[in-house]
Amino acid sequence: MSKTRYDKFPEVAVSGYDHCAWQGWEPIVATLKASLARRPRTVLIVDCYPGVRLHDLETQLLADLDAVLTINVETARRDRQALHDLLARNLTDDRVFGVLSCHQLAEFFDSARLSALRAEVEQVQRGLVIVYGPGASLVHRGDVLIYADLPRWEIQQRMRSGELGNWGADNADEEMLRRYKRAFFVEWRVFDRHKTPLLRRMDYLLDTTRRDTPALVSGDALRAGLVQTTQRPFRVMPFFDPGVWGGQWMKEKFDLDPSAPNYAWCFDCVPEENSLLLRFGAVRIEIPSQDLVLLEPRALLGEKVHARFGAEFPIRFDFLDTVGGQNLSFQVHPLTEYIQQQFGMHYTQDESYYILDAIPGATVFLGTKTGTQPQAMLADLHAAQRGEKAFDDARFVNAIPARKHDHFLIPAGTVHCSGAGTMVLEISATPYIFTFKLWDWGRLGMDGLPRPVHLAHGEQVIDWQRDTDWVMKNLVNRIEPLAEGDGWREERTGLHEREFIETRRHWFTAPVTHHTHGGVNVLNLVEGDEARVESPSGAFEPFIVRYAETFIVPASVGKYRISPTGEGQTLATVKAWVRG
Repeated sequence: MSKTRYDKFPEVAVSGYDHCAWQGWEPIVATLKASLARRPRTVLIVDCYPGVRLHDLETQLLADLDAVLTINVETARRDRQALHDLLARNLTDDRVFGVLSCHQLAEFFDSARLSALRAEVEQVQRGLVIVYGPGASLVHRGDVLIYADLPRWEIQQRMRSGELGNWGADNADEEMLRRYKRAFFVEWRVFDRHKTPLLRRMDYLLDTTRRDTPALVSGDALRAGLVQTTQRPFRVMPFFDPGVWGGQWMKEKFDLDPSAPNYAWCFDCVPEENSLLLRFGAVRIEIPSQDLVLLEPRALLGEKVHARFGAEFPIRFDFLDTVGGQNLSFQVHPLTEYIQQQFGMHYTQDESYYILDAIPGATVFLGTKTGTQPQAMLADLHAAQRGEKAFDDARFVNAIPARKHDHFLIPAGTVHCSGAGTMVLEISATPYIFTFKLWDWGRLGMDGLPRPVHLAHGEQVIDWQRDTDWVMKNLVNRIEPLAEGDGWREERTGLHEREFIETRRHWFTAPVTHHTHGGVNVLNLVEGDEARVESPSGAFEPFIVRYAETFIVPASVGKYRISPTGEGQTLATVKAWVRG
C-alpha cells in the first residue's frame, strides 16, 4: 500500500505579525516583564482553560515576575461535593451520556470567598498582583489579561495518562468514559462560554499544549490571524486514535506510527476537537479550532448558518478505518426530538458513509431486513447483551456490498455500521457523541472493560420502516448527475431529505469553479494525488490539497476554483454544506 503526502500538521501562515509571538519560558517571561514594568500598580490575570498545568505556570512563569501578591482563584472554588450536587442532573448515572449544561462559571465558586479575594487585590496600592487559574477573571478584570489555552484533544491525552481528572472533582482514577462525559457535557460548555469574551479582549494568549515548548502571542496578533483564516481555505490539524475495531489503511497511507496496534479514527475536520495551527514568523501557535468558531462565526459559517446553529460548526468530516480491522459497533443515532428531550442538544447526528476505499467483499450494515419484527430483533439484541448468544445480524440486518466511491446515507433512526474492510469518510452533523450501541460483537474495549451498550435508548429511536426495499431505494448511491462542462462533471450524492447537509461530487481533469453562496463549505479530495485551490480574483494565496485531506472554505471566501496540479489524472472532490 503506497504512502500519500497527507499533511498531518497543516498551518495557516499569518501575515504582518511576525514579531508578535514568543516560544519558550525565558522569552515569554522577558516579554511580560517588559509589558508589566510600565505601570506602578498592575493586576495581571492569567485565566485558564481546565486542563492547563497550573504547577508549570507557578514554577516557570509566575515565580519570575516578582509579584507582591499572588492568588490562585481555585481557593474560592466550591468543594467537590458541592460541585457534584450542583451538577448531578447533568452528569446522570450513565457511563456515557449526560445532559448539556447551561451553568455559568461563577456558580462553581463560593461568592463570599470570591469577594474576599477581590478585597485582597484592592488593598495592594503598588507593585504587581497576580490572579491565576480557571476563572481568575471573576476576581478582577485585569490590567493585563493572559488566557492560557489548550485543545480538547490534548486534554483527553492528559486524562488517559492518569494525569488529569475533571476540574474540581479529584477523580483522575475514575474511568475515562465518565471523565470525558463530565468534560463534554459540563466543563467544556461552561468554559467556552466563559472564555469567549476573554478571547476578544485578552492582551496575550498562552499556548500550553506542548509542555516543553509553551508559546505566547499577542491578543491583537491572534485575533488578526483568526480574521485572516476566514479569508482563505484552510485545514485544521487532524488527530488519529486506535480502537478495538481499527484498521491499517491510515497507518500505511498516512505514514503513522507503525508501532500502534491500529488506527480506528481520524478526526480530520471536527473543530470542537481539532487544533488550529497558526504561524507567526518563526513561532507556531496551537489553539483549539473552536476558538475560530467562537470569535469569527459569521465570516466562517455565513449569516444563515450562524443564525441557525450559533457559534457551532455543524459539519463533521472524519475517517473510520476497518481495513484489516473489524466491524464497527452496530448502532443507531437518536431522532431530533429524542436528543432534545433527553440530552438538551438541539440537533442530532445525521450522517453518511462515503467509501474512500474498500477491499473485495467489504460490506456496510444498513437498515433492517424486510419483514423484520421489531420485538423479535429487540429480544435477540437483549439476549446478546446478557451474553446468552451472539446477535443474529444475518437474520435481521441488511449487509450491503461496499465499493470505492459508494455513498451510503444514514439519517438518524437508521440502524447501521461499517463492516470490516472499509475506509470510510464519514460526513455528518457534529454531535458525534450521541451514538447508541445496540451490539458490539461481544468485544471488550481497548481498556479491557465491556464497551457500553445502550439498548434502552436505542430501542426508543429505531425507525422500523427503514427496511431493505426502503434503504436500497433511498439510502444507497443516490447519485444524480447535475451539470457538466469542459473537463468536469457534477453529481449530487445526498444526503437524505431529513438531513440538513447537502453533498456534491465533482469529477474533473480541468479547473472547476465553486462558490460558497454565503455558507461554509467542507471538502475532501477523494480521488487524485493533488489539487490547487485558488481565488479567481487573487484574494488569497493558492492552497494545495492532497489526496484524502479535508479542507474548509469559509463562507466569506465566495468564489473559488479547484484545479489539477498535473496532467493526465482524473480527480474528484466531495463537498458538503448546510442546505438553505
